[in-house]
Amino acid sequence: MATTYTWLWTLLAFILTWMVFHLIKRKKIGTEETEVDAEETRDGEAHDVIIVGAGVAGAALAYALAKDGRRVHVIERDLKEPQRFMGELMQPGGRLMLAQLGFEDCLEEIDAQEIKLLAIYKDGKNDTLYFPDNKNFPCESAGRLLRNGRLVQRLHKKAASHANVQLEEGTVKFLIEEKGVVKGVIYKNSAGEEITAFAPLTVVCDGCYSNLRRSAVDNKVEVLSCFVGYVTKNTRLEDPHSMHLIFSKPLPCVVYQITSSEVRCAAEVPADSIPSIANGEMVNFLKKTVAPRYIPDGNLCETFLKGVEEGLLEIKTTATKSMSAKQCDKKGVIVLGDAFNMRHPIIASGMMVALSDVLILRNLLWPVPSFSNTKKVLELVKSFYIIRKKCLLLQRTKQERECEKAALVTFSSGGFRTSGMMAILGGMNPRPLSLVFHLVCITLTAMGYLLSPFPSPRRFWHSLRVFALALKMLGAHLGDDGLKEMLIPTNAASYRKSYMTTASDC
Repeated sequence: MATTYTWLWTLLAFILTWMVFHLIKRKKIGTEETEVDAEETRDGEAHDVIIVGAGVAGAALAYALAKDGRRVHVIERDLKEPQRFMGELMQPGGRLMLAQLGFEDCLEEIDAQEIKLLAIYKDGKNDTLYFPDNKNFPCESAGRLLRNGRLVQRLHKKAASHANVQLEEGTVKFLIEEKGVVKGVIYKNSAGEEITAFAPLTVVCDGCYSNLRRSAVDNKVEVLSCFVGYVTKNTRLEDPHSMHLIFSKPLPCVVYQITSSEVRCAAEVPADSIPSIANGEMVNFLKKTVAPRYIPDGNLCETFLKGVEEGLLEIKTTATKSMSAKQCDKKGVIVLGDAFNMRHPIIASGMMVALSDVLILRNLLWPVPSFSNTKKVLELVKSFYIIRKKCLLLQRTKQERECEKAALVTFSSGGFRTSGMMAILGGMNPRPLSLVFHLVCITLTAMGYLLSPFPSPRRFWHSLRVFALALKMLGAHLGDDGLKEMLIPTNAASYRKSYMTTASDC
């Protein structure tokens, strides 16, 4: 009997102790939330959000949040028209994002050129790959080729036109952090004055050369190679509605029309052996090595050489970088755009992915009454990292070149495989399972190609290497994006439904 009473008293003591701890915890959480919600506005905190960088992602987010009634302070290092040659293809999916964010008119009055297909050249052969006609896709199945700087200027003008947006030129030096929470920034304005600005939420989207990324998230940037580019002026290609991709070894090249009278020419070179522009090595390299060896004869080669001879002062180089998206767990700050995620430029999906991220984030933040509740905002940001994991993020490394021929065979095979891959590249199909399916097709094609005409031990070994490479690529996606989100993406279903919502004039 005594033993029974002992057990009963022990159980009762345990239950009472658990109830006390539970009540204390609930009271503590309630107190914290009350303190957060009742947080007084600091002196000079006249904005709900500070956005560092006014590129495609920054300007789009500023305008979207301003339309939702948020007071937005945008700080951009240089408000003059950028002179860069990345971000010159707006995929069909990117145009849809622009329309849903209210920026569809920003592609007008910049002499943007319509692109309907990719022209691929490989080993003396060429194929044309059209963006598929998709009845479920609400926009025209065509992208736009353009001057990136002109688009950014239009985005600046649109964002600054809203009364809730303050667009200012300045250089952000530091993030202000108190007890693990980012409270604002310290920046120098155009007059050289150092100013402290506070806001409940800070968004870092200051590009691939971000100096604030390390303050928010520990992420490593991998330099893959270098792209050399220039503009051939007063020229129009015979097929101006195509992006011409020349997959040559070891230097892939690209030629495309960016305005009605300008053609972009670019070539990839190893990062450790870039010819000098100053002493003329680059000109000789382009004229005597790239043009005769890699560029197809005819209009493309003539345009390529003309630009080298006439556009010497505009030859530019830029590093091609890769950086997987990494979750930022710090309160009060979000990282977006190239500061958050980068992929090989040959995929030409950077602007589309950035705009998709902006749209997702805007929709998640819309019901939040105040960004001062940093705990609630952090929970929504974690949801953002789950939902966004569906875009194609391919990287072209040395090992992956073994699958290049199989990928090109898949691209040029026609039928649903070609249209499916083009839909993924164009941002017209956001389903991750589609990417997995086409990766399997490419892998099986590559293995079949290596094993034919009969499976020798050497061919079998090479096919196993390709299979291992495919597993590595898929494993990288599953590791970065999560098994559930890639293969059972129930969390992203509502976003995919809204993704295809009809947008006017896109």
